[in-house]
Amino acid sequence: MSFLSDYGADDEFVGVVHSVVRGIAPHAHVVDITHGIGAHDVRAGGLALARSAQYLCPGVVLAVVDPGVGTDRRAVAVEVGGGESVLVGPDNGLLAPAVAMVGGADRAVSLTDPVWHLPAPGSTFDGRDVFAPVAAHLATGVDLGEMGDPIQPAGLLPGVLPVAAIESDGLHAEVLWVDRFGNLQLNVDPGELDALEAGDRYRVRVAERVLPAQRVSAYDDVPTGGLGVLVDSWGMVSLVVARASAAADLGIGAGGAVVLGPAGDDPGVTTRVTLGGRSASDDPEGT
Repeated sequence: MSFLSDYGADDEFVGVVHSVVRGIAPHAHVVDITHGIGAHDVRAGGLALARSAQYLCPGVVLAVVDPGVGTDRRAVAVEVGGGESVLVGPDNGLLAPAVAMVGGADRAVSLTDPVWHLPAPGSTFDGRDVFAPVAAHLATGVDLGEMGDPIQPAGLLPGVLPVAAIESDGLHAEVLWVDRFGNLQLNVDPGELDALEAGDRYRVRVAERVLPAQRVSAYDDVPTGGLGVLVDSWGMVSLVVARASAAADLGIGAGGAVVLGPAGDDPGVTTRVTLGGRSASDDPEGT
């Protein structure tokens, strides 16, 4: 079983969920993907799950980022991969990117049968009371169809992700994710980057600042004080600096707007911004 949530590490939530699973499925091995998703950040949780999906062991995936807990939002389980895995969580868009990443849903159910739930004194901890016991029973071999009413997979709430677009001033993109190193993953794939026909030199606009950037294949290929454009290990385009945080240097985070264009087509003014400890405009090569 793989487990992702926004529960963090300060409270007892993760440990309690583990214990509920262990009590029902003592032989199940739980792999914690992450519990560091920002509180209530369904999009970040969905993206993290999608990045992980193709590398997770077959089995049950338990995912809980659930700001709508206690409301009429559905609790669901979704079978994928011809029955190889089942994703369990809220129907709020959290599961949708991962389901799409592995080829779509085979079948899905709404978790309406309370036989498979824990008795609950309140309605605000479905991770413990609904999702964990259902996931554990599935891990013991109970069929998905026993868990509740079947639903059409096409009716599951989709994840809403921004799409990059080429406009007259360049490729308008958005930061999807900032990892712990400060690398900025964009909603841009290599094909969209190649469509700019920029070679390996770009301009990057963040708010009112325009910076030169160089396409690289490794973090340490970025010149000192410069900005790199890199295809990361998930096949997406990222903005990076060498041994420092691009997010901190550029003053941007998840959801921030970025415009990429060829280096020779610069409608703005390059401004002095310190990247990785040195001003980009101090680089005599302009990198």
